[in-house]
Amino acid sequence: MVGLKVAIQGELGSNSHMATVEMLGNPADLEIIACTLSLQVLGKVVAGEVDAAVLPIENSLHGSVAEHYDLLLDSPVQIVRESLLRIRHNVIAMPGVKFKEVRRVMSHPVALSQCRRFLASHPELEVIPFYDTAGSVKHVMEAGLRDVAGIAPMLAATEYGAEVVVAGVEDHAENYTRFYLVRADGTTLAEADVARKNKMSLAFAIENRPGTLVAALQRLAEAGVDLTKIESRPVPGSPWEYVFYVDVRFDSMAEAEAALGALREHSRMVKVLGRYRAA
Repeated sequence: MVGLKVAIQGELGSNSHMATVEMLGNPADLEIIACTLSLQVLGKVVAGEVDAAVLPIENSLHGSVAEHYDLLLDSPVQIVRESLLRIRHNVIAMPGVKFKEVRRVMSHPVALSQCRRFLASHPELEVIPFYDTAGSVKHVMEAGLRDVAGIAPMLAATEYGAEVVVAGVEDHAENYTRFYLVRADGTTLAEADVARKNKMSLAFAIENRPGTLVAALQRLAEAGVDLTKIESRPVPGSPWEYVFYVDVRFDSMAEAEAALGALREHSRMVKVLGRYRAA
C-alpha cells in the first residue's frame, strides 16, 4: 500500500505508529494522523478523512483492549490485516542528558506497569503517569526538561530529537501487542491479499436459552475452523447479556462460510469484523 493516510490513537512515535510502519512499509509513503481518542480514529475512517486506521487489540501481558472491540462492532469498518509488534520500553531524555541526571520518569500507566523491576531498582526516581508513551518524550522536549525522562518506544526519540539513555527496560522480553489495520466497509484489497486470507474475526450474540453458547461453539468446531480466541463484552442497557468475539482460523473460504452459517443457526446477531491473513 502506497501513499496512505492512516489514523492512530496516540502521539507520533508511539507503538501504534511503529506498527503502522511495519505493516505498510516506507514511512515516507505514509501520512500518520495522530488522534487523542480511539473513537476519533474510527470516526475519521468512516468519514473518509483517512484511508485506514491502526488500532491495538490485544497485549500478550495485559490482555485485550475492550474499548476497541466495542468500536469495531458499532462502526461500519472491517479488519483487513493484523500484525504483532514486540514492545520495547526505553528511557528517553533530552540530548546530552545522562541517566544519573534524571530525577523523574513519566509514561503511560500500562508502560510503567511493564517496567516495574527497572523502576524498583531505581527508588530515587519519581514515577509520574502520563497520557501517552511517546507523548511523554514530546513533553520533555517541548518543555526542555533536563531532569525528566519519558519511557517510550525508540521511534519517539527519533520523532522528537531525543536520545535513549537506557534501552530495553521492560520486565518481559516476550511482550507483544497485536494490531489491526482497519478500513471502511466496502474497501477492497489486492487479489494477492484476498487469496492469502486464513483468519476471521466475528462478533455474535446468542439467544438467552440454556446451552446456546455451547451449541454455537460446537457448531463452529463441527465446521472445521480452529477457534483461537474468545472474548465477551456486556451489551449496554441489557444487564447480564453479552456479545461474544471470536477469532477463527480456516483453510478455505468455503470452510469460513460454513462456520458462519453454523453460527447463525444459534445466534440472534452475527457480524463479520474482518477476514485477513494471520500474523
